[in-house]
Amino acid sequence: MIHSLAGGVLADGQIYTFAKISFGEETAWYLAPDLLFLKEGDKVLAPQGHLTKEGTVVKLERGTKQTAPVPAGRLREVLSKV
Repeated sequence: MIHSLAGGVLADGQIYTFAKISFGEETAWYLAPDLLFLKEGDKVLAPQGHLTKEGTVVKLERGTKQTAPVPAGRLREVLSKV
């Protein structure tokens, strides 16, 4: 196992898609499965709190979990396109 200089384990380096979803007044970042083929403006279902809500994709970014727009451990996944 390879460790970083800081003592942690290096990540896999896999590239992920992160989607910023708008739920009216609120926005949040989600992990977007590549199989959904999302683009800005798409309507999606995503968990918000204890509910599943419909939202709109307002921004997409690609990167590793180290470069995610929010800590990767806090990301929830987009469930489906509407």
